[in-house]
Amino acid sequence: MSDVLQGALRSPVNLLTEQKYAGHKSLHDDAEAARLGIKAGPIEGPTHFSQFVPLLAEVWGQAWHERGCFSAHFLNMVFEGEKVRAEVDRPALGATRTLCRAFKEDGTPVLEASASLGPEHGETLLEERMKKLRPASDLVILADLKVGMTGRENEIVSMGPDQHMGDLYPFSLAEKLKVITETHPMYSDAKASPWGKPAIPLEMISVLGNYSSHGARFPVKNPSIGLFADLEIRMIDGPLFVGEEYLLRREIVALSESRRVENYWVRTRFFDKSGKTQLAEMLLNHGVMKASYPHYPQDRLA
Repeated sequence: MSDVLQGALRSPVNLLTEQKYAGHKSLHDDAEAARLGIKAGPIEGPTHFSQFVPLLAEVWGQAWHERGCFSAHFLNMVFEGEKVRAEVDRPALGATRTLCRAFKEDGTPVLEASASLGPEHGETLLEERMKKLRPASDLVILADLKVGMTGRENEIVSMGPDQHMGDLYPFSLAEKLKVITETHPMYSDAKASPWGKPAIPLEMISVLGNYSSHGARFPVKNPSIGLFADLEIRMIDGPLFVGEEYLLRREIVALSESRRVENYWVRTRFFDKSGKTQLAEMLLNHGVMKASYPHYPQDRLA
């Protein structure tokens, strides 16, 4: 049996109860969740990424923050008040890939993931999953999307310590750091950072990457409600830093569907402000719930 690194049980906090997009609240709102048959607004999936950071830093040191990739498939929702534990298989000496999992206190699986250290990551968990996607033959909510669609040019984003991150993320980094499950001085204190600048936490990379996503104008039909089904964050020349500006380039790389959900997969690449040097990358599977769209053909919801 492989040596397994385990973190402590942590209680994540839902900061998205007031999240809005396309003029309505999201699945993280209790009332919206109840309307779709879910007992409460769930914790956002990337919140759990923080619990893996100290374990993977124990394995690969500072290099993890600079060239690490965490590729996760979400299995079950977590609700405020529930506790979660992360675990990482300790790789053999010199190995640059391993597997990770998170569980609720009662053993319910929360996510499965691969973690790897670049530049050569091999096939990540999500790359493996994308190979097996069920083709999207007759989409409704995503009918106007096409693989290869890109977002607008010159999309510049940044994350200041006290910057409100908009309707999608109605909080600031400083507010997140008050409740983050695994904190570190390097997130707020330049002197505590090996790079001389405060680093953006791994779980907040998706916040930075989605901050201006409305500007991509991907034609998703509304009102509809989505959730993160899969998320991969890859550092190429990281970490990303608080207060620095980055240029983003987005592209739809896959469309798929399951019985209850239509999915569009977006790869977002983070460049320095000049757009010449890629620093990081995010692969996000947006799952849009068929039942959330009032015009969905009823005979296809059964």
